[in-house]
Amino acid sequence: MYKVFIDGQEGTTGLEIKERLGGRGDIKLLEIPGDKRKDARVKKKFINQADLVILCLPDSVARESVALADNGTTRFIDASTAHRTDPDWVYGLPEMPPFAGDNCNQTEKIRNARFVANPGCYPTGFILMMRPMVGLGIIPQEYPATVHAVSGYSGGGKKMIQTHETRDEGRMEELAARPYGFSLTHKHVPEMQVYAGLSHAPVFTPSVGNFYKGMLVHVPLFPRLFKTRMDADRIRDKLKTVYAGEKFVRVMEDPTDHYLDQGFLSPLGCNDTNRVEIFVAGHEDQILVTARLDNLGKGASGAAVQNLNIMLGMDPGTGLTA
Repeated sequence: MYKVFIDGQEGTTGLEIKERLGGRGDIKLLEIPGDKRKDARVKKKFINQADLVILCLPDSVARESVALADNGTTRFIDASTAHRTDPDWVYGLPEMPPFAGDNCNQTEKIRNARFVANPGCYPTGFILMMRPMVGLGIIPQEYPATVHAVSGYSGGGKKMIQTHETRDEGRMEELAARPYGFSLTHKHVPEMQVYAGLSHAPVFTPSVGNFYKGMLVHVPLFPRLFKTRMDADRIRDKLKTVYAGEKFVRVMEDPTDHYLDQGFLSPLGCNDTNRVEIFVAGHEDQILVTARLDNLGKGASGAAVQNLNIMLGMDPGTGLTA
């Protein structure tokens, strides 16, 4: 039985991971007393007793926790942004297709890694859409990429959850959809650029919706800027080939209208699963590629459990819903 310690188990992501691991006979959760969770000496003992530690902490605290490991064997999954573009950490997106020249796929890299950086929720959708098109030579590395996205308010943590769930009913319209990130320096942008294989950072415009969880990530494309001219149908076919056989990534069939409710695509359609759905729509002059996922599932805790399963040699889908 593997010993697992969730450092930050009281946060939104930590609680979700704990729920997904609870009751498993192959995992023993090491639980630090609540009044000792910030005591570095006590925490160090838990970290060095564990086979694997999942960090659900602010970036600076995550780095401090990693430094407490002195046994040379404890493995880490970091759900913060602290290590996502660190070359000494493996990026924890198993379905991320290899670029030409990679000597093994991402799942193998995760399986053999001691340090794995859990992806961000927005980047998970963006990278799964954009990286194959760059890797296949359809989209040039210099492409001026744009990303528009909306997420449930749980992605903002306890403070934002409280804001939405305690707001006076008469003022709920204020929370309907709130765009943010106007500095264009969102913390997820570096991993988007690096793992999509782009020469320049994408313009990223996220929004928070007045729903607890769920997410849509949209990437508009102009075929006239492609290396190879392609319409929506051919892009869809290419993505279907790339993700054929992947348990948690589905490229949805045409027509997209089949998945709409009176013309609307719900961001809630993958909630409570570890699934990413990719939709491709448009015509020969304009294409819209959309990813739908649960920001707390495949976008956070589900991804961490999937990576844990891979690192410990288990079925990647153990404890997860496809």
